[in-house]
Amino acid sequence: MQVTIPTINGALAPLYSKQAAPAQRYHGHPIISFPIDISGVPAGTHSLAFSFVDHDAIPVGGFTWIHWIAANLPATTTHIPENASQTGAIPMVQGSNSTAGGYVGETDVKISHHYVGPNPPDQDHRYSFKLFALDSELPLASGYWLNEFHDAIAGHVLATAKTTVIGRV
Repeated sequence: MQVTIPTINGALAPLYSKQAAPAQRYHGHPIISFPIDISGVPAGTHSLAFSFVDHDAIPVGGFTWIHWIAANLPATTTHIPENASQTGAIPMVQGSNSTAGGYVGETDVKISHHYVGPNPPDQDHRYSFKLFALDSELPLASGYWLNEFHDAIAGHVLATAKTTVIGRV
């Protein structure tokens, strides 16, 4: 299985991250999600799920920053279009990102339960996107947490694909 996210010299385009123009942000947050191409999904897959996280945030904030998690995408999905997080162009159940936690305390679900783009405060960060092909749909409701996501996929992963992109300061 393979996953591809378009980049410019290895980095996310400004639209999807810190450099997004004010008109492309919501309450100061970049919320337009990047497009994703998926290929080679194994036979027997019933749904797809993914996580998009920043492990380089650990020295800054003390924990991995969650930017986007989603589950129960159709197994036939080969392309997730730009801004699918907000538009619902692809059916998916989206979980809480790190803005929903106690560190930020965001209560607007348009931000906290959808994609929120990279905003590295100190230097360029590496962002890890991991796609999971699953043998079932997951019993998750909107706003679930990353630990619940990992508990739910345990024993159901048929294949994984991973890519890393850079978010510029």
